[in-house]
Amino acid sequence: MLRRLQFIALRVIIAFFGISIVWVIILRFLPVWVTPYMLSRKIDAFQADEDTEIHHDWEPYENISKEVALAVVASEDQNFPNHWGFDFDQIYNAMTEERKRARGASTISQQVAKNVFLWHGRSYIRKGLEAYFTILIEVLWSKERILEVYLNVAEMGKMTFGVEAASLRYYNKSAKKLTRYEAARIAAVLPNPIRFSIRNPSAYVNRRTNQIVRQMRYLGGQKYLADL
Repeated sequence: MLRRLQFIALRVIIAFFGISIVWVIILRFLPVWVTPYMLSRKIDAFQADEDTEIHHDWEPYENISKEVALAVVASEDQNFPNHWGFDFDQIYNAMTEERKRARGASTISQQVAKNVFLWHGRSYIRKGLEAYFTILIEVLWSKERILEVYLNVAEMGKMTFGVEAASLRYYNKSAKKLTRYEAARIAAVLPNPIRFSIRNPSAYVNRRTNQIVRQMRYLGGQKYLADL
């Protein structure tokens, strides 16, 4: 019986690795139309008796203003072009800083792994799977593809996923036409897109927007992402 259980467990593990690798390879080429997080947000809205409509419009990387790509990197993960999925310096800083509220140290790659392949939560199992999928997409996808998926699946306003949907809803134009300041404001709400507003920015969002614009200049502008 023990050997049979071990054999079954081994087959399950092999199947998981095989299916997950194939899944990641498929999504290297196909648009990501829906994610587990989008579905969970829809369920949350239904339970709260709120509008459940999801605003999402996939656009390829070439149809998105590179100012937006630069803005999210400047805001969320400035070492994105150079790391292999994990920014260990930021992780160490987040663990050792004395703050009332712990700050996150997730890279864009980790956020993509979490949003596209997993559920949101704080369990060790989910964090372990997040690390696994982060490694997979770093190995099997290009940096440009990781950034493209992030720009299309990240929540950038309440029930609004991806920069194209956010741009159409809040600026009435395509993401390809966004200015640097508009792109920075979108990036400024990313820490909490449910609480913070692009359309009616708070003092914090305005201040954060100006900080991101300065960081975009500091990084050297769009050429910082030219070699992804």
